[in-house]
Amino acid sequence: MFAMLALIHAAPAQAQDWPAEKCRRYTEAWGAARQRIGTAGLSPGFLGAHEAFIASGCRERRACPRSEAEIAMADTMTLLTLNAGMSGTFLPFICRP
Repeated sequence: MFAMLALIHAAPAQAQDWPAEKCRRYTEAWGAARQRIGTAGLSPGFLGAHEAFIASGCRERRACPRSEAEIAMADTMTLLTLNAGMSGTFLPFICRP
């Protein structure tokens, strides 16, 4: 009984840390993708928006992939994000008119 109460009380603390954990995982995946794939073909705007996303604690979503290289990187990041146990709604990719 006491063990169950401890788990119930621990759940909110874990939920509060989940956004930070997702950002940590994403940041790690971004570094690995940049190292492996590189940044050739990624515009300064795309890279800047992506870095702003990470600097904001993964809250500021405004990276719009336009070139083939940016779309390929966005696809790679989508797969890495899903493989890391996060949803596609976490991603920073959004294009507005």
